[in-house]
Amino acid sequence: MNIQDYVDRGRKAFDQIKDYNQEQIDKVVYAAAKVVFDNAELLAREAVDETALGYYEDKIAKNTDTPVAFWDYLKDKKSVGIIGEDKKTGIIEVAHPAGVIACITPATNPTVTPLGNFMDAVKGKNVIIVSPAPRAAKTTTHTVNLIRKAISAIGAPEDLIQILSEVTLENSQALMQACDLIIATGGSGMVKAAYSSGTPAFGVGPGNPPVVLDRGYDLASAVKDSIVAIGSDNGILCDGDNMMLYPKELETKLFAEFEKQGVVLFTKKADVEAFGKVLFINGKANADYVGKDAPVIAKAAGFTVPKTTKVIGLKMDVVGKANVLNKEVMGPIVVLKSYDTFEEATAMAIQNMVESGGIGHTAGIFSNDKKHIDYYAERIPVARVLVNQPTPNAWGPSTNGLTPAVSESCGTWGNNILCGNVDYIHLINVSKIAMPLDVKVPDGKKMFKD
Repeated sequence: MNIQDYVDRGRKAFDQIKDYNQEQIDKVVYAAAKVVFDNAELLAREAVDETALGYYEDKIAKNTDTPVAFWDYLKDKKSVGIIGEDKKTGIIEVAHPAGVIACITPATNPTVTPLGNFMDAVKGKNVIIVSPAPRAAKTTTHTVNLIRKAISAIGAPEDLIQILSEVTLENSQALMQACDLIIATGGSGMVKAAYSSGTPAFGVGPGNPPVVLDRGYDLASAVKDSIVAIGSDNGILCDGDNMMLYPKELETKLFAEFEKQGVVLFTKKADVEAFGKVLFINGKANADYVGKDAPVIAKAAGFTVPKTTKVIGLKMDVVGKANVLNKEVMGPIVVLKSYDTFEEATAMAIQNMVESGGIGHTAGIFSNDKKHIDYYAERIPVARVLVNQPTPNAWGPSTNGLTPAVSESCGTWGNNILCGNVDYIHLINVSKIAMPLDVKVPDGKKMFKD
C-alpha cells in the first residue's frame, strides 16, 4: 500500500473544505456524532467480539456518552476564522487548521477514539487518517466507514476521515512521518515512535490511578463510585481506579461495604499472590486476562466467585515495586492498602505511581476536607485529580469542568508535551493579530529602583 496516496486524498479533502464556514463545519461534526450514537449497540458488539476486551453494556455506554459529550461541548465553540477578540489588549485570535492528522488508535477503544479524534480535528477544518490497532481493525474500519457515509450524505468529502487498510508498524510509522500532526493513543512504545517521527505529536502515558479515601467521607458513596471506576469496561480504562488507600481503623466497615455492593475481596497473602501469578508474567501484564470478566480471572487464579461479580478487591501490605499487582492491571481488579495518616496516604500514592507506573495521568480522592484535597493535589504528579467521583470522569463528561477527550495526556511526568486532555483547540494554530495600544511604556529606572 502507498501511504502517500492516503495523504494526497486527505490533502484534496482538506482543500475542498478550506472555505467552509462555522455552520458547515459544525454540521460535519454533528453528523459524525449522530451516526456513532445511532450504531452504538452494533459497534459495541463488534468490539467485544473482535478484541475479546471489555464489557458489552459498558461499551454501549461509551458509544452513546462520547458523541453526546463531545457534541454538547463543541457545538458552540468558535473554530473557524476569527475565534476571539480581547478589547482590553487589542488581541484578535485567528484559527488556522493544522492539516492532515495521523491518529493512532487503541484496541481498548476502537470506536470512540477515532470518533473523538475526528470530531476534534474536523472542528478545526482538519483531516484525519486512522491507523487502527491490529486487534481492533475490523471494528475501527466499520466505525470510520459509517462516519464517511454520514458526512458524505451532507455533501462533505468522505476523505476527511480515512483508515489504513493494511495495519503494520511500518505503515503506521510512514503515516506519522507523512502527516502534519499526530495524535498517538496507545502503548508507550507507540507514543515514543510518534515523538521520534519528526512530526509534531500529542501522546498519552499509561494510567494506574491511586485513590485516597479520607476520614469522614461516606463509605457507601465511595464504594459505589469506586465500583464504577474499577469495573467499567472490565477495567481497561486508563483512568480507572487501580488502588484505594483507606484509613486503617475503617478497614472492617469499608470491606463490609464493598462486599455488600457485590465486590469479592481476597485478604490472605497467598490468595493475593495467586492473582499476581495469573495477571502478570515476568512483570508484564498477561494479555490472556486483560479486560476479562472478574469470574474468568478468579477461576484462572484457582477461585470461584459469583457469576455476577463485577469487581475483585485484593488487600495489599505494600505499595510500589515490591508487588507486581501495584502495576496497571487492565482488569476489574483494585488493590487495597491501609494508611495511618493522610500524609502517609499521599506519600504512598506518589510512591506507587513513581515505582509502578501511571505517573502524570490521573488520581482520585474521596474527601470533604478542603485542606486535604489541596494538600493531595499540590503534591501528586498528575494532570487530573478527580474529587468525589469515579476516576474515569477524567475524560471530561458534563459532570465536571474537564474537556471531553479520548486522549488524556500526562505532562512532562509522563513524557508528554501536554498536561491535560487533548482538545480541538490543540489541533489548530491560533495566530494573534496585535493592534497598537495607547499605553505608556513603563519606566525601567522607576520599576527596578532599589
